[in-house]
Amino acid sequence: MSSADFREQVETAFPELADITDDELREKVVDAWCLGLERGGWRDIEDIPYAWNIHEVTNVEHVRGVTRIAVDAAKQQRDFHGADPDFDVIVAACLLHDVGKCYEYVDFVDEDRLTTPDPEYATQEVPHSLSGYALAHEVGCPLSVQRAIPHFIGEIPTRTLESELVKSANSASSNAITQATMGISLQEWVDEYSQTT
Repeated sequence: MSSADFREQVETAFPELADITDDELREKVVDAWCLGLERGGWRDIEDIPYAWNIHEVTNVEHVRGVTRIAVDAAKQQRDFHGADPDFDVIVAACLLHDVGKCYEYVDFVDEDRLTTPDPEYATQEVPHSLSGYALAHEVGCPLSVQRAIPHFIGEIPTRTLESELVKSANSASSNAITQATMGISLQEWVDEYSQTT
């Protein structure tokens, strides 16, 4: 795949990119996805599953859901509570919060969905929230976006309004997906399957 092919895939997959008003930040989000897709060896961004054992929902669907939930919540924080969330940071961080799955999930899909994953990056040894943080850092996303990406383990000590929105929107989307596909909550999914990953 050429980087132009990946760029077109990313831009098509995430219409929410248009909500990022900062042109440079929007490009960095696309760059991070293109880099992750290339190193992960993916043929198509739509082939990345939401979870290693939930293939009925794509990672793209989940990322878009997280973005929509976080933006809706941020509007309520602004309009109802008078807070001042940074919408560019929220959208960028939501769109990047699971870019690390490009590396982590290569072992859980059929080989025909992949070309040649780069073994230096494509591994499940590093959690996707951390590899996503690394990708955002590598392409030059601002610190405000980088620190909002780790969402599962709580690796970043300074939590911001934006990072808490990403984390809570991720949980809301994930709960909806596990309930719809497996009839269980996210916590039940973690309790049942975390030992096997």
